[in-house]
Amino acid sequence: MERSHNGLLARVASMYYEEDMTQAHIARETGYSRSMISRFLKEAKRLGIVEICVHHPLARRPDLEKSLREQFDLRHVRVLDHTADDYQRTLGNVGALAAKLVEELVADGMVIGMSWGTGLAEMVRACRPQQRRDLFFIQIIGAVGAANPAIDGAELARELARKFGGAYATLPAPLFVESEAMCRALKRSRQVQDVFKLAEKMDLALVGVGAVEKSFSSLLRSGYLTPEQLHEFARAGAVGDVCTIHFDIHGNLVDSPLQRRLVTIEPETLRRTPIRLGIAAGQAKAHPILGALRAGLINALVTDAAAASLILQLAT
Repeated sequence: MERSHNGLLARVASMYYEEDMTQAHIARETGYSRSMISRFLKEAKRLGIVEICVHHPLARRPDLEKSLREQFDLRHVRVLDHTADDYQRTLGNVGALAAKLVEELVADGMVIGMSWGTGLAEMVRACRPQQRRDLFFIQIIGAVGAANPAIDGAELARELARKFGGAYATLPAPLFVESEAMCRALKRSRQVQDVFKLAEKMDLALVGVGAVEKSFSSLLRSGYLTPEQLHEFARAGAVGDVCTIHFDIHGNLVDSPLQRRLVTIEPETLRRTPIRLGIAAGQAKAHPILGALRAGLINALVTDAAAASLILQLAT
C-alpha cells in the first residue's frame, strides 16, 4: 500500500516538476481535487521523493585569480568571492565552484586520482551526473577509516566514478601503519603496486590540502594521528600536506619517521601528473596551500578570497 502511494506521489511530482503541468491540470488528469494535489506535492518533498536544489551564483575574484596564476604559473585557478561566516558553508561553496571546473576538465579516456577530505567531498557532492567514456578513477592514498566514511578516498573515487559513468579502483591498504617495515611491505604487495602503477598514468589528480594546525587537521579529527604525532610533524617544520605528503612553507618535503609510515602516492608520481588540482578554503589553509604550490604538489587551485589574499601576501 505504501509503495503504491509513493508511486502516486512520484507520478504527481513528475507531472508538476518535469512536465510543467499546473495543479489544476494534474487534478483533471488524476481525478483528485486541486487541494489534494497540493498536499501530495508537499508530502513528496517531505518524504524526499522530490529534492529541490537551488544553484546560487558563485561570484569569483578575477583579480586574485590573475595574481595567483601569474605568481605560481597555475594551469587553472578559481577564487570564490564571498566568504561566509560559517566555514562549512564557505567550504561547500568552494566545493561547488571546484565541481564546475572538474566538469570542464574531465574528458574521455582519463585516469583520475583521488585523495580524501571534506573539500574534496563537497566537490564530489556538487558534481552533476554526466557521461564520459573510458574513465578510470583511483584512490591514491590509503584508507583513512575516517569517522565519516563519506570523505574517505575510496568512497569519493566510487561516487565520482558513478557520476561520470567510469570505473574505479581502491587502494587496499590503511593510510597509517605501525612501522616503516610494514609500510614498505604493503607498498611492495601486488594489490597496492597495481594501483600505484595506474597512478603513473594519471591525467588529473584531485586533492585536498591538509593543515597541521590542530583546529584544522583532518588527520587529527579522523583519529588517525594523535595530537602528539601531529605536533611531531609541526616540530619537523611541516605546515601542511597533500595526499599526506608533508612539506614546509618553502615547499621542502618533510621527512620524519611518521611520514615513512604513511601508505600514499610517491611525491614524484604526483608531480608528473599533468593537472594537480588542490581544493581548500579559509585563511588557516593559506600557509599549507602556499607550501603545496612551492612543493609542486599542486599546479591548479580552487579556494576562497580570504585564503587567496593571504597566500599572495605571504608570497611577497
